Amino acid sequence: MTPYRLPGSLRLFAWICLFAGMLAGCRANTLNSRYQLPGDQPSAVAREQDYVQLPEYRLEPPDIILIDALRIVPREPFRIEALDILYVQVEGTFEDQPINGQFSVSPNGAIDLGPAYGRVKVAGLSIDEAIQEVEKFLSRTLREPQVSITLLLSGGQAQIAGQRLVGPDGYVNLGTYGMVYVAGSTISEAQEKITEHLQQYLQNPIISVDIFAYNSKVYYVVSEGAGSGDNLQRFPITGKETVLDAIANVGGLSRFSDKRIWIARPAPSGQECDQVLPVQWNDIVRGGQTATNYQLMPGDRVFIAEEHMSAVDSRLTQLFDPLERILGVTILGSNVVATGQRFPGGLQGQNNPGF
Repeated sequence: MTPYRLPGSLRLFAWICLFAGMLAGCRANTLNSRYQLPGDQPSAVAREQDYVQLPEYRLEPPDIILIDALRIVPREPFRIEALDILYVQVEGTFEDQPINGQFSVSPNGAIDLGPAYGRVKVAGLSIDEAIQEVEKFLSRTLREPQVSITLLLSGGQAQIAGQRLVGPDGYVNLGTYGMVYVAGSTISEAQEKITEHLQQYLQNPIISVDIFAYNSKVYYVVSEGAGSGDNLQRFPITGKETVLDAIANVGGLSRFSDKRIWIARPAPSGQECDQVLPVQWNDIVRGGQTATNYQLMPGDRVFIAEEHMSAVDSRLTQLFDPLERILGVTILGSNVVATGQRFPGGLQGQNNPGF
């Protein structure tokens, strides 16, 4: 029995439908043409007055963190270093030249005890050794001085505290205390990592860590330039930005912009289909509606289409400008040739018949 076969035209149509279905895949939720927006969009999307909390922030390059060193005490055996701040108290000094206060260790390792006594080098010494050295030094001018020295502030604190950039390799630099890898860490995790690292050098360090600049989580605003090139701007995500915030950040819609706006949202890791969310601009700004004033997520592209007539005018200008230049050069050349034929002797000869 001969199996039934579809006519050739129907078989061709069936193959076309099958091929189109295979290609559709992730196209169902994207732009089908240059400006045609999909009609069915998911309803469970965060928007104004229906915000969602973003996941706990994780540090990535080039974020900047702020470290505050609350307790920085070097481990024993401690050696005095440049930029340390010492509290020095001496009994038996001149009455008009007391020694009782804070003294900073200079870059060359000395402390200045005043014009009556001079400078004494203490860098590289332990506290006990520094006491003996200062007593020995003051004995030249004083009778039986009694010295007390205490470390108030380690110079290493300046290398820890302050703004620290998360480098391209994911590390933050702590000066002489080395590097700590913090990429992918939350603030609390980064604080634990830095504290654990500093314990190699310090006795029970206490620090606090916060984010100074959110640089790694961003969204983009892309404005078509009506033939003059697209304009791209990048802004940090801090938690509650919406489409309205994004348009405000770029100064509103330009004269080249249309009110066709949408969000292109990259697919989450492990998923294939990107998401396109159309924005009803007039509803948001004229009616105060929030349905399409979506909350922006890291990586979102807010796309502002170009205005048709401006685009057409710009493209016509680009098309005809070269032709006008060519025509202008041609006319100029023709005029020069015609002038040369009409006045063989040149215009100067016509003005001066005696030549």
